[in-house]
Amino acid sequence: MAVASETIGGEIPQQYPRRSAVISWIFFDWAAQPYFTLITTFVFAPYFASFVAPDPASGQALWGFATAAAGLMIALMSPVLGAIADASGRRKPWIAGFGVLLVIGSAFMWIGRPGDPAVIPPLLLAYAIASVGVEFATVFNNAMMPTLVPPDKIGRLSGTGWATGYIGGILSLILVLGFLAANPDTGRTLFGFSPLFGLDPATHEGDRITGPLTGIWFIIFVLPMFLLTPDYPARRPLRAALREGLTGLRQTLGELPKQKAMATFLLANMIYTDGLVSLFAFGGIYAAGTFGWHTIQIGTFGIILAIAGTFGAWLGGKLDDRLGPKQVISGSMLVLLFAITAILLVDKDSIFLVKVAPPVPGAPLFSGAAERAYLVLGCLIGAAGGPLQAASRTLLIRLAPKDRIAQYFGLFALTGKVTSFIGPLLIGAITAATASQKAGMATLVLFFVAGLGLLVRVRELPVVPANAGNCYEGRGAR
Repeated sequence: MAVASETIGGEIPQQYPRRSAVISWIFFDWAAQPYFTLITTFVFAPYFASFVAPDPASGQALWGFATAAAGLMIALMSPVLGAIADASGRRKPWIAGFGVLLVIGSAFMWIGRPGDPAVIPPLLLAYAIASVGVEFATVFNNAMMPTLVPPDKIGRLSGTGWATGYIGGILSLILVLGFLAANPDTGRTLFGFSPLFGLDPATHEGDRITGPLTGIWFIIFVLPMFLLTPDYPARRPLRAALREGLTGLRQTLGELPKQKAMATFLLANMIYTDGLVSLFAFGGIYAAGTFGWHTIQIGTFGIILAIAGTFGAWLGGKLDDRLGPKQVISGSMLVLLFAITAILLVDKDSIFLVKVAPPVPGAPLFSGAAERAYLVLGCLIGAAGGPLQAASRTLLIRLAPKDRIAQYFGLFALTGKVTSFIGPLLIGAITAATASQKAGMATLVLFFVAGLGLLVRVRELPVVPANAGNCYEGRGAR
């Protein structure tokens, strides 16, 4: 049963689905977020750097190289797959196929035993496979957005999805820290329990279980989207879609230099997304090396950041519809620049070059002044990161032709990934060369400065309310 309708140039259905379909689509973000929260940021990546790799610096470097390899694969394939999906029509089969890769890769991360060099290559391969799966699934999920709500509500939809994802990440972290991952010294979880299922703290099974848990979580919570959210209708068989999609992609790439707003935005997105992905990928690893935090401290830090991110994404969605996505992206990057610069001036025994007492072993969580300063700055990063990403996909929808939305989301993923190996590679190389995590992280400032400088040159078209007639037609980038 449709709740609204509008003419959209013939390629996208004119009927908007009922609220239950929209809510079910939002749950994709909930289903996928634990991969980013548990695996790439707050639990498994710091565990790998601290206990699987020979030392934190080499662990950060190895993780950076694996992230770069996965990013390169995603960059090369995203536009092609997006173009084929536009020609074939349907999105759900692609989400299902790449969701399988996410589940398989995540499950195999259980093999990451501490102190065993033999598991490092297959473990990093599993991480790369899962990363490819979750990123490609996200491309096709994003491409469903214009069929769900009118254009003047896209910002709220995107922000709500991101906020919902953060809540899912918070709950998954609470589950891991409260019931599964224990302190190796005490054998107790954050809530003071023995780990469920007899997980062994000495071999860090509570950290390693985050891989299989991520896969199971995705399977359960992505089901509402498959069951209740309508897909695009099938248009062509795969072989015909392949030919038409590649032809359309060549045409789009040929036209892109003439679409200055879109081309500039994609270039800006390429740069600042590289910085953001690197920041999230290495924030937990950096904290582990700087303060000696382990799973419980980093995970608690992650919960606090995710709460900040939830409110940031929700507020950013409202500001997106009111002020426009470009303003939200710009403001978010300014906050990130301030936070990163300040973090580089925080060490375990100093804040902005002023000496403070270092954390005392065995003291309560975040009892050190430097730890609390890092926590506040991390909350700023969490609060700005969600709106930056949510508003970016909104701006893409504002600028892209609606009959090629998946193709442009493929280009969006391309620009988010084609140089995504540069950030992790640069961090890894500089960290390896200097043996300093701080030196590696300092490179991120350049990404946000460059991205912001390009974004100010993007001209976005105003949104026409859904009841004003044909809102989408003729809204390509200028």
